[in-house]
Amino acid sequence: MRYRLWLSDESRFDILDAFVWYETQRDGLGKDFELCLEAAFFSLTRNPRTCQVVYKKIRIFYISRFPYGIHYLVEKENIRILGVFHTSRNPNSWEERLK
Repeated sequence: MRYRLWLSDESRFDILDAFVWYETQRDGLGKDFELCLEAAFFSLTRNPRTCQVVYKKIRIFYISRFPYGIHYLVEKENIRILGVFHTSRNPNSWEERLK
């Protein structure tokens, strides 16, 4: 069974912010980030329970090649993306958003 993805407005902003930052570092690096993110989303739709619960019912899937984690909930046949956070961020900052 394939799950459907739902991205919160905040997670869309997180993705755009990371994309823009990587593009300013090197032309095309933002696109690489986007491709790795798409691969991560594809993996999640195939097997969303592969990651363990970290905070309440929230799971984190780490993106390959980039230091970002996708914070998400599994709800019936849907995956709700709550945020895409850099791994060096203070956990308190994303825990506040995810309450």
